[in-house]
Amino acid sequence: MPPLCLYAQVHQPYRLRRFRLFDIGSGTGYFDDDANRTILRRVADKCYLPANRLLAELIRRGEGEFRLGLSLTGTLVEQLEAWAPDALASFQELVATGGVELLGETYYHSLAALTEVTEFAAQVERHRTMVRRVFGQEPRVFRNTELIYWDALAPVIARLGFRGALVEGAEQVLGWRSPNFVYQAATVPELRLLPRNFRLSDDVGFRFGQRAWDGWPLTADKYAEWLVDAPGDSVHLYVDYETFGEHQWADTGIFDFLAHLPAACARRGLRFTSPTELCSHPGVAPLSFERPTSWADADRDVTAWLGNRLQHAAHERLYRLRQTVLASGDPGATTAWQRLTTSDHVYYMCTKWFADGDVHKYFSPYETPYDAFVAFMNVAE
Repeated sequence: MPPLCLYAQVHQPYRLRRFRLFDIGSGTGYFDDDANRTILRRVADKCYLPANRLLAELIRRGEGEFRLGLSLTGTLVEQLEAWAPDALASFQELVATGGVELLGETYYHSLAALTEVTEFAAQVERHRTMVRRVFGQEPRVFRNTELIYWDALAPVIARLGFRGALVEGAEQVLGWRSPNFVYQAATVPELRLLPRNFRLSDDVGFRFGQRAWDGWPLTADKYAEWLVDAPGDSVHLYVDYETFGEHQWADTGIFDFLAHLPAACARRGLRFTSPTELCSHPGVAPLSFERPTSWADADRDVTAWLGNRLQHAAHERLYRLRQTVLASGDPGATTAWQRLTTSDHVYYMCTKWFADGDVHKYFSPYETPYDAFVAFMNVAE
């Protein structure tokens, strides 16, 4: 039976105030602390606290048989330290069970890899330092923002000391191949790539509560049968952590599903493994990503963040400011600029339609993408 690699991303951005043209130069703060505190507290109560308690219990009960990978962004951890220390403590208790592997990523959940490699490396190192300080772990596997990856990034990831990277199992990359194998990076053969099985992952992350879906209701036993039937050497299941209780509310049965999943898998001979354990396996073949690929939207590319002129203008303006801000020596300006690199800000400016557009609207605190653009550009001035 193929081993299962379960991973979840945990992230919250610093959302901007409705920053107006007349606020420029007024000394008014850029970030909406009231909204950020309120949202964080809500997500902590609905997702982080109950999910952490449940997972810690499942790990202890499994006596080493159940494990998972997590990555927590620096922007999330900062907010937990300031506004939800109980939730941060629960994450620390979860990690202390020994059943959680923490992955590396950019501290600010940024798009720096696409534009500024020096900034990218600095944010990765800052994130590594935070993981050591807060959780006492050393990340060995990398997960870039929203799984953004392409061949040219592999040497940078390897130089930063990582053994492998999570990537999207996009059809335009895999072609006839299966995501259920460990691959070699095409440009750095010693770097292992773990592609996400997006169909099985999205069955939980997106479709779980959809009553019109032909797989509803999704029980742990039904899902375990699907996993048993998955061909290949290993099955890689990656979701947002907020799936549990926030995106899929408790009344959908998502916590019951999670609670019964380890036992349902064990009854069928399925075991859980860690990203690092999988990266110790030889890759079955090189896997080349000619263009940046992500787990976002139907296109599985970077158009979720850089798909229109608004987004390009905001992104380019932001990174043109980098040297000026860093040279100023102003810690407040530097922190504000770094928080603006968080990919969510340009994500809110997306103008896509249909299902992709609905997902962007769900996450955005703005009425329209144009409101997001105006607020961002006023701050960037």
